[in-house]
Amino acid sequence: MNDEQKESAEVEEEKSSNIGKIEWFDLTVDDASRVKDFYCSVVGWNSSEQDMGSYSDYNINLPNSTNSIAGICHARGPSASLPAQWLAYVKVVSVKESAEKCEKLGGKVIDGPKRLGNMQFCVIQDPAGAVLALLSERNT
Repeated sequence: MNDEQKESAEVEEEKSSNIGKIEWFDLTVDDASRVKDFYCSVVGWNSSEQDMGSYSDYNINLPNSTNSIAGICHARGPSASLPAQWLAYVKVVSVKESAEKCEKLGGKVIDGPKRLGNMQFCVIQDPAGAVLALLSERNT
């Protein structure tokens, strides 16, 4: 195996090893600016704007850094139907397949599947009512 093949295999292994990992957290609310200020004050986070065209959402960063760990978003556009709670995004092999399994097992797909950059995502609700977002590579 040459160096290029080794590097490609390592990238594939890293991608598959992230299956089941919480990749991101988002909070979607009516007034993201106010709520962002609240959490930055209470927790000590800082924020940076994420241009959404006619408005800005916010990347939430660790204190004194630009290391984004979450987002606080306005309940507009593609985020309008998301619940107003902290939402974890978990990496799966295929959003489509996981959404189908969710419904077969008594859950609901409450948003998506749809495109999010180079990823696919959906928001599911389990039979007990809790919600979780699922992410996968766009082609799966």
